[in-house]
Amino acid sequence: METIMVYLENMFAGLPKTPEVEHLKQELLSGMEDKYLELKREGKSENEAIGIVISEFGNIEELTAELGIQPVSAEEAVPVLTEEEAYAYTTAKRNAGFWIGLGVLLCASGVAFLIFMDTLFENYATSAANRSVETGAVLGLIGMFVLIAIAVGMFIHSGMKLERFSHMEKGFQLPYTLKMSIQHSRESFALTYRIAIITGVCLCILSPVFIFAASSINDNYASYGVSAFMVMAGVGAFLFVYYGNIQGAYTNLLEKHQLTVEKKQEVKIVRAVEAIVWPLATAIFLFTGFVYQRWDINWAIFPITGILSGSFSNVYHIMKSKNPS
Repeated sequence: METIMVYLENMFAGLPKTPEVEHLKQELLSGMEDKYLELKREGKSENEAIGIVISEFGNIEELTAELGIQPVSAEEAVPVLTEEEAYAYTTAKRNAGFWIGLGVLLCASGVAFLIFMDTLFENYATSAANRSVETGAVLGLIGMFVLIAIAVGMFIHSGMKLERFSHMEKGFQLPYTLKMSIQHSRESFALTYRIAIITGVCLCILSPVFIFAASSINDNYASYGVSAFMVMAGVGAFLFVYYGNIQGAYTNLLEKHQLTVEKKQEVKIVRAVEAIVWPLATAIFLFTGFVYQRWDINWAIFPITGILSGSFSNVYHIMKSKNPS
């Protein structure tokens, strides 16, 4: 049966990826599968059954001509991705996920370090109070900017590594056997991905516990709890980014080349909004922390932003579904 699927994939490789063509392919596949099983039940061998099914399949050009389906031109044809390119892409996405996730963790740790140092010197300052507080803030700022600088370097490195796969944005095709191999890899990875996401969500939900615990001991320790909260949430974000990148690589290879123009536009708009919202949330977090010293409550900006960001994506998708342009 796999031989028949490969044959069918090759026959449709030169046709446009429209819902009409996909529907036709699925109908033909269903009919060929029924015929193949019928021949097997009649006692035909594997090769005999496949030969008869393919010979009865008919000419794809005649069939598409009857339905008015025109093959894509050479300029519009998308390249076929090789096995080497596909696995190089998944490896690059995995490495990028690691470095980007680590960069996010370093950014969160940098802010946590600043809060920790500022609070530490403020709580234990005695005679030379002002000087001690300033020393703590300066050391915290230096540590934060060093960690952020390292993180930005990781982001740039990851982006440059993925740049060589930018041509895939224009579309590609996967050979049937390669598609099945990637599908199998994604299924094998599914359990690991679920555990990582669940762990990340649990870490993010439990991270505010540090703030409440520190506040219950002493109000002055609340900022220490915020520092622990930032690091723990950063670990959760690392899990989201790292394992999300691996899952995203499989999704891109198996599904992205089948996305419609409208879906690609939707993804671009959602990403553009996220690119504005998250830096803005970070700026508000830092501003309310440094200016108003509300480290005890301003951490709520991030879960609220996450909920609003996810809601925007869902609402936009529903609106586009109701009012397709």
